[in-house]
Amino acid sequence: MILKKWDDLPDKMKCVEVREYYNILTRKRGSLLAKRLFDIVVASIMLVILSPVMMILAVIIKLDSSGPVFFRQIRITSYRKEFWIFKFRTMVDGTDKKGTLITTAGDCRITRVGKVIRNCRLDEIAQLIDVLRGTMTFVGVRPEIPKYVEQYKPEWLATLLLPAGVTNLTSIYYQDEDKLLKNADNADTIYIESVLPGKMKWNLKGLERFSFILDIKLMFMTFFSICGKNYNTVKGKDDEPLIASEIAK
Repeated sequence: MILKKWDDLPDKMKCVEVREYYNILTRKRGSLLAKRLFDIVVASIMLVILSPVMMILAVIIKLDSSGPVFFRQIRITSYRKEFWIFKFRTMVDGTDKKGTLITTAGDCRITRVGKVIRNCRLDEIAQLIDVLRGTMTFVGVRPEIPKYVEQYKPEWLATLLLPAGVTNLTSIYYQDEDKLLKNADNADTIYIESVLPGKMKWNLKGLERFSFILDIKLMFMTFFSICGKNYNTVKGKDDEPLIASEIAK
């Protein structure tokens, strides 16, 4: 994973707020290289091992509801580049044209099979394709849609210095995000004004503390959270949830 030269960044990213984080990453080129090599090797192995699971998911998705196996949507990755993300479809076909772009708990657009797939986060398996392509990485800021990226404050643009990720601290810390937005009159507005700033606080902390070792740690924490461990209920120093204090060390 090679960091672009400062002069080659998009004009909107060349600001004082981003420069601080850019300087931090330039001192961690070894970790960035290890990160990309890890992505290629592990994604390749996992795609082979999980190919039977992916085939089964494809079949049951097709049997459960009409529409494609994959949900494709434009997201934003490093340097504000657009890409079409891969996810196993868990909602009715054309759902992005039938309501809010945010999924809330009890969303009627989620299919029967989709509910199970989402609970186990099996829809994310398809993103191994994106990791292998280099449009995503295993650990990084979750990819947002262009609409939300346009709302980014200058400092938040620093999160676009690296590829979007399959998981990161906020994926665990905000794993019940759909429940938080369940009763919101306007989920999009609440997400932009309340949820996104909270996420960015920890996204930037993660960027500031970035290391290959921390990436591996967060991958294991993600696995344990899927298995049922709730990091949010365990308090760390300063009474922060343990999952938050991990990154602040």
